[in-house]
Amino acid sequence: MARRTGSTLISVFGFLLAVGSALGAGMMMFKTEQQAQQHCPSDTVVWLNTTNATYHFKGEHWYGHTNRGAYVCKDEADKDGMTGPKR
Repeated sequence: MARRTGSTLISVFGFLLAVGSALGAGMMMFKTEQQAQQHCPSDTVVWLNTTNATYHFKGEHWYGHTNRGAYVCKDEADKDGMTGPKR
């Protein structure tokens, strides 16, 4: 039982590590909107929901309000394959 639990945890950890490294591979993530704007002053700052790789614009309901996320530059998010809100 302990061996099975250990191998399952290792598998889950490996999966999360792979997904986490793919999410935002070339994109800087910031805790505050101001930090992101300083990084990309000529770009739009969006809130990235890191759970589903969807970003939200300022003024939208989920901007800065998902359980897991970060402020990012829209151009960098687009280049990394993130998507905008479903309309």
